[in-house]
Amino acid sequence: MRVAINFFIIVLAVLLAAVAITGCKDQDSIANTKSNSNEIPAVPVSTVVLNPVPIKDVIFLPGVTEAWQDVQVAANTAGRIEWLGPREGQKVNKGDLLAKIEVSALKAALEHAEAAYQLADDLCERRRRLYERKIIAKEELDQSETQRKLALTDLEQIKVKYNHGFPKSPITGIINHLYVDVGEYGDLGKPLADIVNIDKIKINVQVPELDVRYVKKGQKTPLKIDAFPDRELVGIVHFVAFKADPATKTFLVRSVIDNPAHDIRPGMIGRLAFVRKFIPDAIVAPLFALVDKGGERIVFVEKDGVVQSRTISIGVIEGDRVQITSGLNAGDHLIVKGHTEVEDGMKVIVQ
Repeated sequence: MRVAINFFIIVLAVLLAAVAITGCKDQDSIANTKSNSNEIPAVPVSTVVLNPVPIKDVIFLPGVTEAWQDVQVAANTAGRIEWLGPREGQKVNKGDLLAKIEVSALKAALEHAEAAYQLADDLCERRRRLYERKIIAKEELDQSETQRKLALTDLEQIKVKYNHGFPKSPITGIINHLYVDVGEYGDLGKPLADIVNIDKIKINVQVPELDVRYVKKGQKTPLKIDAFPDRELVGIVHFVAFKADPATKTFLVRSVIDNPAHDIRPGMIGRLAFVRKFIPDAIVAPLFALVDKGGERIVFVEKDGVVQSRTISIGVIEGDRVQITSGLNAGDHLIVKGHTEVEDGMKVIVQ
């Protein structure tokens, strides 16, 4: 009986030992499972390899368009408007008659001056023949020549005044505005018409003093007109002011473009681009890849599946990309997608 009891005790001890060993293994398995569940999974990201590329430092300045020529024709004599030639919107050539102003009094004076000159000229020629025949003295011939010169001077003065009644276009262009109509009284010095030439267009911009050194006469200037946002235009710098505006401390720069269709009109808003610097081999990153951390500019790069944060300095900004002057090197794998979800030292999977 005692032998049976001892055998039962031994079997029970063996079973308890086996249960204990199994429990320990289960605890180790649970512990390992808990440990694995605390690990942060790798974050999927996208990267680009940085290579040196060209970039331009460009300044954009707003300006206003202006006609190539803009002339206001004024009346050089007073009188009633008897006739008007071209109307608003019509083209005129240089020298075309614009209007006729009543000059009847001047016409009579002109006819009188012409008759006086003709008389003086005939008298001078008769006395010249008499002098050649030695009938009169040289003093009488000199007197006749002087009277003829005086009569010619009076005639020329009257002609100038008379022609003031027939104003002509000083340029080739388009009648933009008429200030008078037929039958109205035109006073001396009062405007008659505005004439503009828009075969070319000038764009005037004010350039800051720190940037005017980059602008040279003859330089090409890409530009945009707000009214035609899809049109690519290139102007040529026609003038750079030698003196700054005393109020704004800026310098007037005028660029010129051809306008054969006459659809760009004076007074439109344009924007000129001036290249301040060209960098042929810059390290460039997308602007959206930069992260602000407490006032510092940070980017993240991937190396061997691990994130590295880099503090950077920037230079030229062109469109949606920026030059990195320090903090990145050629060949770095810049994280451009998922960069807002990573931190320094995290594991990542490049997709």
